[in-house]
Amino acid sequence: MAFGITRQELTNWKKDVMQGEIAFLTHYWLDDRFPNSRCVTKVGCANVEKLAKWGSQFGLKKEWIHHYDLYPHFDLLGEKQFVILKHYGLEDHIKKFKLKI
Repeated sequence: MAFGITRQELTNWKKDVMQGEIAFLTHYWLDDRFPNSRCVTKVGCANVEKLAKWGSQFGLKKEWIHHYDLYPHFDLLGEKQFVILKHYGLEDHIKKFKLKI
């Protein structure tokens, strides 16, 4: 279940993904498989090859891409999530969701 984002944030992320941009969306998320994670960052791009190449620089494998609907994306959790958000200067995501290593 996703929460903690606005409809506009989701709409903007979907638009950016569909335009072939690497787009970031962080939201609260609960999943019993990951009890230590309370949020996830979805990094999406409609161009799967571009997304795979982007992910490889951070050690993400192409087979980890989720192909839901029209919005292929990686799910980032934990330390990898923090490091990548920091790398891209997305301090607003880090602060809003109180992320830390």
